[in-house]
Amino acid sequence: MIKKVHVKSGDTVKVLSGRERGKEGKVIAVSPKEGKVIIEGVNFVSKHVKPRKMGDPSGIVKGEAAMYASKVQIVCPHCHKTTRIGHEFDGDGKKKRICKKCGKSL
Repeated sequence: MIKKVHVKSGDTVKVLSGRERGKEGKVIAVSPKEGKVIIEGVNFVSKHVKPRKMGDPSGIVKGEAAMYASKVQIVCPHCHKTTRIGHEFDGDGKKKRICKKCGKSL
């Protein structure tokens, strides 16, 4: 069964809940199978890393962790508000995403 996620890589999103609530960032990666997204500069975690080969970093490394896609909402690049996504067909019959608040294409 294919699961759908309302965000794509490159979208600007705002976190709605959790300890990172209110922060905005760009989506780096989307995992529809798990229903999770990784956002640039949000949800940092510390991880203890052992060097695997010569020159690899070791110690405590910080990086972004995945969070559930249901906790984020897209920020429209035109009206700069958090919005839901609608779909519309253009003249060529292609489906495009639109902002539910201002009606412009994402």
